[in-house]
Amino acid sequence: MIKLDTTKVAPFVSAETINALEPRVTEAQKALEAGTCPGNDFLGWLHLPTSITPEFLAEIQATANVLRQECEAVVVAGIGGSYLGAKAVIEALSNSFQWLISSPRGGQEGANPTILFAGNNIGEDYLSELTAYLRTKKFGVINISKSGTTTETALAFRLLKKQCEEQRGKDVARKVIVAITDAKRGAARTCADKEGYKSFVIPDNVGGRFSVLTPVGLLPIAVAGFDIETLVRGAQDMEKACGADVPMAENPAAQYAATRFALYEAGKKIEILANYQPKLHFMAEWWKQLYGESEGKDKKGIYPASVDLTTDLHSMGQWIQDGERTIFETVLSVLEPEHTLLFPSDEENLDGLNFLAGKRVDEVNKMAELGTQLAHVDGGVPNIRIAMDRLDAYHLGQLIYFFERACGIHCQLLGVNAFNQPGVEAYKKNMFALLGKPGYEKETEAIKARL
Repeated sequence: MIKLDTTKVAPFVSAETINALEPRVTEAQKALEAGTCPGNDFLGWLHLPTSITPEFLAEIQATANVLRQECEAVVVAGIGGSYLGAKAVIEALSNSFQWLISSPRGGQEGANPTILFAGNNIGEDYLSELTAYLRTKKFGVINISKSGTTTETALAFRLLKKQCEEQRGKDVARKVIVAITDAKRGAARTCADKEGYKSFVIPDNVGGRFSVLTPVGLLPIAVAGFDIETLVRGAQDMEKACGADVPMAENPAAQYAATRFALYEAGKKIEILANYQPKLHFMAEWWKQLYGESEGKDKKGIYPASVDLTTDLHSMGQWIQDGERTIFETVLSVLEPEHTLLFPSDEENLDGLNFLAGKRVDEVNKMAELGTQLAHVDGGVPNIRIAMDRLDAYHLGQLIYFFERACGIHCQLLGVNAFNQPGVEAYKKNMFALLGKPGYEKETEAIKARL
């Protein structure tokens, strides 16, 4: 089970202050469980892990196996929560140099297709280079969109659908294009039904940023060759550990939410999620969306930032150590890496590092982590630590649900609706007006006058 350590917050916010929040945390938990909180139409994630059946996972795995058999590459088309969770888990579990490893792909038993992502930007060069790469590949597409009209994803899917049909023929394209969309409505549902694609449903009561444990995340993760049963089991165990009936002192999500809120009330407005494992970079990107889009409302909310350490100690480290004291840090720590690599001895010792000879590289990394944590606390930065035994599917499942549950609790403490995103619509309105989309004539006229 992942472990939460808040002892290095004590110099800044007392344990008594945090513990005093327990009645409010209890009420927040009750509001989530009873569905009396704002946005209660989107609480399907709350008990999602324990509702997942073996039959459901088997259906996802069967579809993943078809794509694995038929494709050298699979493009996941989606934006925000429709791709970040899957990318976070796949990056965390993959070999760091998978791109350079030469192995047979597609049609080979046990081969992992290359997983690519599109529909999360409108970069012409990116899409042009992607489609060029795919010209020599047997590829498939997982199109993830509730509506089917989100600009970035719809644009990418239109390109990919056409190319797949032209390269592989319509009959094969029907086998290797999968839709994850609304049960009944929207352009993506209409397209899937018309073309006869295999499809999965995004539950109406689960928002995108909470959707990793739906087909949105599970199918791409399974196609990449990773164990979705173990991922879900980790989330199930964490759901039980964070239940409303678990006292705050024993409930990691409740403790994390209360600690964040106490720090926010004490003037710490920025949280920096730090990791010491490069494979966790996209886990931080997923976390930033989860927290930023959930609590950044009504001129409230902690700003979520992230750093990859020790890399960013040589860039952002100066600001964290000596900059404005409005920050706190949450460190993701992996206790045991998958590999063992010993530091070698060198006869000349020109770099002066022979004192490390024979030590595991991870021991050096752990001392860098501890030394940095102590330095940052001394520099006025409260530190929270989240420790995972290993970077595997089980612990990632735990981490995902832990962060989701804590996010729901913290937004209740803040008094904001965790499950909407009204601010996201502002840029779309301006973009459609500038592009002259039908139905936006008045907005087009107004924005042209501004310019």
